[in-house]
Amino acid sequence: MNKRIAILRGINVGGNRKILMADLKRLFNDLGYESVQTYIQSGNVIFDSTSDRDNSDIADQIEKSIADKYGFKVPVIVVTVNQLKDAIASNPFFNSDISDVDRLHLTFLKRIPEKHKLIELQTHNFHPDNYSIEKGIVFIYCSGKYSESKLTNKFFENKLKVASTTRNWKTVLKLSELSDSCK
Repeated sequence: MNKRIAILRGINVGGNRKILMADLKRLFNDLGYESVQTYIQSGNVIFDSTSDRDNSDIADQIEKSIADKYGFKVPVIVVTVNQLKDAIASNPFFNSDISDVDRLHLTFLKRIPEKHKLIELQTHNFHPDNYSIEKGIVFIYCSGKYSESKLTNKFFENKLKVASTTRNWKTVLKLSELSDSCK
């Protein structure tokens, strides 16, 4: 079994693109995934896959199934549990002087951006907010609230031309914890 995590963008926000977690779990089961567990209403799904398909193919399959069933498009990013754990271990802001984890966020990119887009992105500085990109993950440190930062999904999508979705650090840690306990 390959344990993976699907991270959906923009469901159940402000009453738009509503998907009940029980229905989402059923959709994953109908696609043949096992040990499906959801976490909070924003669309985090831990599941086992017997498929050797890559994360991108699985994400595309889930997106298509959601569009077919609900009639709206939801960007989906799939990562393996090991990729998530590697991201946790390599967060440059978590291991520094920052003790307030409420200031930490991860933006998951649907694919690794083109090199020239990454180079162009380096010209943008929003100090004291900061970011670092590694292996399709944007590590974000916000000096204040994330909602007040310019380092948003929209910013990274516009600059990198890649779909993305963000989770706060507590959610990332909880997904890792849940993935260890899922049987």
